[in-house]
Amino acid sequence: MKRMRCAGLLRDQLLPIRHPSARMFPPHHIRRTPHFTATTTTTTTTNPRPLSTSTRNRNSATTTAPAPVETSNPNPPATTSPEPPQPSSSPPPPQTAPTTLPPCRSPTTSAKLAALHARLSLHPKFPVQTLARALIHPSADPNPLFNNRSLTTLGSALINYYATEWLLCTYPRLPAEVLRAALSAYVGAKALASMGREWGVESAFEPRADVDAGLLQFKRLPPGPEVEASGYKWWQEKGERWTNGVPEEEATASFVTSTFAGVYLHEGVGPVKQFFRQHVLSRKLDIDKLFNFVQPTRELSSLCSREGFEPPIARHISETGRRSIAPVFVVGVYSGLEKIGEGHGGSMNEARIRAAVNALKGWYLYSPAPQVDLPSKTDDDPHAPFRPAVIDVGEVIV
Repeated sequence: MKRMRCAGLLRDQLLPIRHPSARMFPPHHIRRTPHFTATTTTTTTTNPRPLSTSTRNRNSATTTAPAPVETSNPNPPATTSPEPPQPSSSPPPPQTAPTTLPPCRSPTTSAKLAALHARLSLHPKFPVQTLARALIHPSADPNPLFNNRSLTTLGSALINYYATEWLLCTYPRLPAEVLRAALSAYVGAKALASMGREWGVESAFEPRADVDAGLLQFKRLPPGPEVEASGYKWWQEKGERWTNGVPEEEATASFVTSTFAGVYLHEGVGPVKQFFRQHVLSRKLDIDKLFNFVQPTRELSSLCSREGFEPPIARHISETGRRSIAPVFVVGVYSGLEKIGEGHGGSMNEARIRAAVNALKGWYLYSPAPQVDLPSKTDDDPHAPFRPAVIDVGEVIV
């Protein structure tokens, strides 16, 4: 029995022990089975250890191909729903609350506008709405229905016509250059801007919706060097200036001309002519200082020859302090027996030139009468008595 027990122990040591877990843990000398990969999922299923020979034969007999392994995805894909339409890239305009304008914005309630209307002594027929429109330059509001562009065009034509008419009828022999200089001195941009400042017109710093209706509104010219635009027509240059801004002088002049147009439209021809005499012709202008002769003695000789006068002759009239530090000579220019000019100077030649200049000024500044009849006199009454104006042959060209 003892021998049999030892043989049994040896058999147990030589033979592998049959254990329920032997299927799960076969001996290492048995060939490993190939790994199977699931076809429907991305995970790979492998056996941690090879199966035993009996188990491999039993599995190969019953299963010819690996069955797909179903695995549950812990994060299932979300069901795609139709995306809502994307809004446009540009943001919607902000919803702004309606702005309440101040009472001074209305022409009928602006104290500044009423004071300006009374200061100019305008007729009640001249509404304050027209005066408020005359204060808006095209650079502030490009809409022609609200700015003073049309009024400025009409007013400029009126004041230039009345100024030219008065100058030509009062001084019919004025040279062309002197006439243009006199027109600029009476109704030029600088003269009209000075007139607007005398009227007490105030300018707004920036054209905005809440600016008082009695302030001059325009887009100011940005600071910088003055660049003269070459190659542009006058209307293109003016449009460019209106886009970039205008100086205050130009905006004030446009208001003055628009006021003349408003008087003409609401009151008539007679009141606008009286308004022109009160504000333009009442300004003193020394026209004799506008002349600039280059060769006065030669021009005077040509003038006497053209008009059939005797040739001019310079004659010494008097002198004082010939040997002093400041001598004075008096020379007269005569055409025959008539003295047509006189001048004085520190030398005989200077006195002779001044005498020729005075003779030419006496010719060109001739006026037929203190009160001349203007052609516009018949605008109010076509049957009014009218004396035609004098028309001269023109200036002397040397």
